[in-house]
Amino acid sequence: MGPLARWTASMLDRLEDLYHNEANPPDLKHGEPLDGLILTVLSQNTNDRNRDTAFGRLKARFPGWQDVAGAEAEALTEAIRPAGLAPTKARRILTILETIRRDFGEYSILRLKERGRDGARDYLTALPGVGAKTAACVLLFDLELPAFPVDTHIGRICRRVGFVPPKAPAEAISVLLEREVPPGRYLGGHVNLIDHGRAVCRARSPLCGSCPLTKLCAAAAPGSEDAGRR
Repeated sequence: MGPLARWTASMLDRLEDLYHNEANPPDLKHGEPLDGLILTVLSQNTNDRNRDTAFGRLKARFPGWQDVAGAEAEALTEAIRPAGLAPTKARRILTILETIRRDFGEYSILRLKERGRDGARDYLTALPGVGAKTAACVLLFDLELPAFPVDTHIGRICRRVGFVPPKAPAEAISVLLEREVPPGRYLGGHVNLIDHGRAVCRARSPLCGSCPLTKLCAAAAPGSEDAGRR
């Protein structure tokens, strides 16, 4: 284990002591991975509450994905409006469903798991509106393939503690985490980091005094620009 891997393990160990999501991983899997894909598309540029409201309205209005695929764009747009950017997301969803039906002969991506992580990731990121984070979420949560999604909380923590440069993009952080973290820690570590970003390492007024990562954190070091603001 190299120095960066040891440092990362120490960071994850401290968060696990606090949040316990590795010992008790949440069940975030959908029976059909396509549900997870569409849910994640709806989550883009909005919060979890709006995402869930939009997904609930979608499923209530259109019980099956074949019903969504056969819907008028206007009806789909209205159903998912709480998620924001509804016209754009509706067009993307219809195109995604059309592509999946063409490629797999059904409205399901269960067989995508057979391609392995890299093959499944390549397929997902070729779909409209599906970037690295969306693909990684589907891989990790729904296809049970090893991926480490990086959302705004994880990106903020990794930049602040000095794991990556201050302007490192989320996709680069994801690649680094997948390289340095054992796959068995991906799910719990991912959720622990999100919990920490929401509760302690907040975007505004982070609670550095109660943070278990202080001794590992570049932003909390004496004389750092961030430390001076806190």
